[in-house]
Amino acid sequence: MQKLLSIPFFILFLIFSETVEAQNFYKEKISRDNILSIGMGPSFAYLDNGGAYRTFNFEIKPSFSASIAKRLTPMIDLRATTGIQWISSGGNPSTKVRDYWYENNAAFTAKGSAIYFDMMPSINLIPFSNHMNRSFANLYGGFGLGVMYTSTKQTKSFNEDEVPEKFNKTTAYIPVRAGLSFQLGAYSDIAAEGTMLLTFVDDIDGNVGFNKFGDHLFQAQIVYRRYLYPRIEK
Repeated sequence: MQKLLSIPFFILFLIFSETVEAQNFYKEKISRDNILSIGMGPSFAYLDNGGAYRTFNFEIKPSFSASIAKRLTPMIDLRATTGIQWISSGGNPSTKVRDYWYENNAAFTAKGSAIYFDMMPSINLIPFSNHMNRSFANLYGGFGLGVMYTSTKQTKSFNEDEVPEKFNKTTAYIPVRAGLSFQLGAYSDIAAEGTMLLTFVDDIDGNVGFNKFGDHLFQAQIVYRRYLYPRIEK
């Protein structure tokens, strides 16, 4: 009698299992085309008073970023990124350099932060049509256009008694990013990402024309990427 009663329960269990499996299969056929990313890592600013870059004598500061990307095609994403990077002058300039800065009323020190927002298309080296069939590793990268707001406190000497002056600057920039991602699971990746924020100005640090290039920011971040389930209209 017990064996006879167990047969209907077993049949119901098989039906329930098949239904759940079918639902999961249908669910995974819907591609997750929105990608949320959170990144953090070291960074530095290329400034006129930033230090001696050839000898790696400059300040390393933290940076954080968050982005949302929309997959437009198997190869191309459209990505919006915001973040913050701390910036600082550095190095130990010679007396000759200090005299030059003093004569030109240039800032000796500049410390603060840069807040930025940009949009850019990003190309996947290995295209994929669905998040479930993406490769274990992939290369991606691109460039776009953004807006940056910097806030720094600057001094015109190395005198510790000098009261720093606050300066703000808003400028456009070109973000250039490239990353190598690795699959963590069905819905997430981990990536090593490098970023250059190339500005159009040379006075973020209050010091103009000492280096041959303008003021630019550089980042190296570890990025966690999550594929979000799409909102389905009923």
